[in-house]
Amino acid sequence: MNRRLRNLVELYFEDIPYSLEIIKAREDIAAALEREYRKLEKEKPGQPAFEEIAGRYGKLSDMARLAGYTKEDAARWRTGESAKDFSTVRKEMKKQRRRIYGIAFLSVAVLAEFFWLVYDLFTAPLQAFFVLIYMILLFGGMVFLGKRFNRLEKEYQTAAYDTKSYLYFRTLADRYGKRRLNGIALFSALLTIFLVLELSFFFFGNSKSAEVLENLFSNLILFEVPVYLAIKNYLCFRLIQERIHLPDRDTYKKHRIGMIIFSVAYWIISVAVTVIARKMSSYSVNVFLIEVVLFAALILFYNLALRKKIAHKNFVVNRRRAAAGICASILIFGYGFLQRDTWYTQPYINSIPVVRHNEHKISYNEETGIYTITAETEDFKILHLTDIHLGGSLYSYRKDLKALKAVYAEIEYTRPDFVVVTGDMAFPLGVMSLSFNNSAPVGQFAAFMRNVDIPWAFTYGNHDTEGLATLSEGDLNELYKALSYKTSGNLLYPYVQPEVTGRNNQLIEVRNQDGTLNQALFLIDSNAYTGEGLNAYDYIHDDQVEWYENEVRRLSEEEGHRISSMVFFHIPLQQYRTAYELYEAGSDEVTYFFGENGEKMTDKVCCSDYPSKLFDTMVSLGSTKAVFCGHDHYNNMSLEYEGIRLTYGMSIDYLAMPGIERDTGQRGAELITLHPDGSWDLTQIPLADIQ
Repeated sequence: MNRRLRNLVELYFEDIPYSLEIIKAREDIAAALEREYRKLEKEKPGQPAFEEIAGRYGKLSDMARLAGYTKEDAARWRTGESAKDFSTVRKEMKKQRRRIYGIAFLSVAVLAEFFWLVYDLFTAPLQAFFVLIYMILLFGGMVFLGKRFNRLEKEYQTAAYDTKSYLYFRTLADRYGKRRLNGIALFSALLTIFLVLELSFFFFGNSKSAEVLENLFSNLILFEVPVYLAIKNYLCFRLIQERIHLPDRDTYKKHRIGMIIFSVAYWIISVAVTVIARKMSSYSVNVFLIEVVLFAALILFYNLALRKKIAHKNFVVNRRRAAAGICASILIFGYGFLQRDTWYTQPYINSIPVVRHNEHKISYNEETGIYTITAETEDFKILHLTDIHLGGSLYSYRKDLKALKAVYAEIEYTRPDFVVVTGDMAFPLGVMSLSFNNSAPVGQFAAFMRNVDIPWAFTYGNHDTEGLATLSEGDLNELYKALSYKTSGNLLYPYVQPEVTGRNNQLIEVRNQDGTLNQALFLIDSNAYTGEGLNAYDYIHDDQVEWYENEVRRLSEEEGHRISSMVFFHIPLQQYRTAYELYEAGSDEVTYFFGENGEKMTDKVCCSDYPSKLFDTMVSLGSTKAVFCGHDHYNNMSLEYEGIRLTYGMSIDYLAMPGIERDTGQRGAELITLHPDGSWDLTQIPLADIQ
């Protein structure tokens, strides 16, 4: 039938309630108009003939008389007093669709259990009995739901529906009709892909038939889902067909048969082409992937260009679903983007020259994981850096470059023998860096230090292994081992670590030319968060303190005297806060050396709420006289409290805190100079003074 005539009939029947009588009348009127149009078309082809029809039969009563009905019939059609309203129809449909979902689920479950029954009959006959019982129960549930569905459906099939209900049915018919057609394509594609993979393992791999069969049964879920969707969409479509007469019913059937024939033929040809390609090339899998992409493109073309012939509305945009889909896509794409391993600073890293420095002998104990540096000069210089905060993203590139240049400036100015970084080398927090990636910053800084060619070590900070970071604690540990001394020649990261709390706790010995111990450097993990709230910082645990104490006692016994040691970690101990408060109060219990605490947070010293035994143990042992930390970016004060020098490192950070890029007074490093007799000097090196 001429589509314009069909639309004209639809327009006049748009506000008329639906019933079987109305459907017959509409078809009769459409046929009568078609005949009249054919007659006029001989004299006035095309648009003039249609305009003539529209002018002659501009009222429903005129159309009715043309088809053999009366004016009274047309008036009666408009009343529709017994038609069901939309709210009632919608409630009924929701109930019936829930039953269909249950029937479809149980049908798939029965089918799956049947396959398992066949499998168990040959592999585990006793288990097959229980599978049979379970399958019977599932089948009984499916029959029960089916009977309730059919009983209620008989009451609805002869009902009349108002216009809104009819349009609702047409919308549902479109929805499930489209899903059925695409479901045929999806199922054929999944079935082919799965069988090709399984059979390729069997024929061209080393898999046995039993292994292929077991794998096939173990992956039934791949087909249970599309089969469930196919059954559900079929039953829902049939449900609509029973309620209303679909005008494109026959055409839809042709499309469905055509989709089946096309899908089967396409995949038979594709598999044949893949087999032929395998004989000619070892990359036949690429041919098959191209065939999969082409099939998807053809189905998309069908949806856009051909499906409109059977759809009341080919594309219906659900704003809520579209918005939810867009948001989900943005989140997924954004999360993937933030996890990317990017190296935008690499050109700068490749360009930096080696910094001239003293060469010292470095050895590593494979059993204890302890590195020993034997100084070839009288004085040994250690540069302390902290909170470098590399983002590793395009967004943070400019600030990352500034941070690396600041580190290079400090190293070039001081020319140290060794560098210690007390945490937060990376900043994979997402908000300020637009990155969750912590592998790129680690790789970048390791490459940077390898080019500088000065030995270095570090402690972990709270940001290095954030919860959303791409690398977990274990992954990052393995990465550092891959970048460590055996590979790089200058990163002193232990391959063997003490079995205590923390991501890494290590001891590095600095010895004089005669082999005597100058300083024991303890790099202790202050851990990250307790998980008890936002920024609830962790602390150095008792087993870590016990490890530190045992190592001090062991070295003191080996050396024959109380050794000198220094401790490095990231998050300050509570004694940093105590010492600062005493300093603020003017107490003579503390001695001031340099720096200031300019932290802008509520707490001037952001330490853990849990006390650590480390400080009291250090006081008791009398070995450690200097402690270094970071974490609080604007704090760089150095105070002596109870005989121990508590020093905040000047931070490098350009990224982590709002406005910190513009601030300069807090940025820099500390130079520790060790003398042969175990004494040492400490100098603050502000970046502003050397640039």
